[in-house]
Amino acid sequence: MAVVPTPQRGKQPSLSQLRAFAAVAEHLHFRDAAAAIGMSQPALSGALSALEEVLGVQLVERTTRKVLLSPAGERLAERAAAVLREVGALLDEAEAVRAPFTGVLRLGVIPTVAPYLLPTVLRLVRGSYPDLDLQVHEEQTASLLEGLTTGRLDLLLLAVPLGQPTVTELPLFDEDFVLVAPDGHPLAGRHDLPRQALRELPLLLLDEGHCLRDQALDICREAGRTDGIPATTTAAGLSTLVQLVAGGLGVTLLPRTAVQVETGRSGRLATACFEAPAPSRRIALAMRTGAARGEEFATFAEALRTALRDLPVRVATPRPVRDDTPPAAPPHPVRDAPQGPVPGQRRASGRL
Repeated sequence: MAVVPTPQRGKQPSLSQLRAFAAVAEHLHFRDAAAAIGMSQPALSGALSALEEVLGVQLVERTTRKVLLSPAGERLAERAAAVLREVGALLDEAEAVRAPFTGVLRLGVIPTVAPYLLPTVLRLVRGSYPDLDLQVHEEQTASLLEGLTTGRLDLLLLAVPLGQPTVTELPLFDEDFVLVAPDGHPLAGRHDLPRQALRELPLLLLDEGHCLRDQALDICREAGRTDGIPATTTAAGLSTLVQLVAGGLGVTLLPRTAVQVETGRSGRLATACFEAPAPSRRIALAMRTGAARGEEFATFAEALRTALRDLPVRVATPRPVRDDTPPAAPPHPVRDAPQGPVPGQRRASGRL
């Protein structure tokens, strides 16, 4: 039978003790928890024992094979995590007050944006914010939102809307989708492609979990497609998806910022543009509502909008930082996307 520690009156838990407990609660393994917070295993075990003595409750059940949270540990784990989040917010606030655009900025980016926008982001940071320690994490949307909520990430670069009341979106731009097909396809080179053309085409999609897959399915439903697009072939990334198209397995939809990079790797591809209004997606920065560095992130978003003007996108008009209410209509573009053929596009006379 476990001995319940006697609470030490007048003493309070230290941050080190709370970090040790939170790490053990997350990993349920002393070695993994110690590695996660950069503490030796004996030090972590000692910090956890000291916390149990301060609180007067047993937090974990230790066995030779595994670690389990006690009923008290289950109840207090979230409290400890919340305290650590608030301490982190306090430190962020102090850092933001001392000097904006300094210290660490942990930026999360979705895979269908990262290869095409990060060069612009990195040039902006190097040129305008040399004291900013930018750390980039490429993950899918669900993982990024989890990271933003828990404080693992500071800012996200991804497709919106997210529908998250605790997340404020800073719109950057809208970009059209382009149809990518094998060279010689009857639709190649079209500039007036109706959405209805998607009803019968063998459309290739990304794997489950990619927001671009969901966007492509939405576009097909809007076009009247009802077969659900059988997923006989999928890809983990846009590069693989485009190579499948080049091999004749079907067609796909690419955001316009990705077209030049992805189609330039093969001479066996052609593109077609949709008639107006073309299907499109919106890309934004996203931050926690009320974030300590909110004004700094809004300034960063405005600088990024300026830096993106040379890309084939429609740059968005910014909204107030603290206003997280979705706009009634898409923001009015201050610069239209370049008209004319997509780079590398081949013209064809085929019609539907």
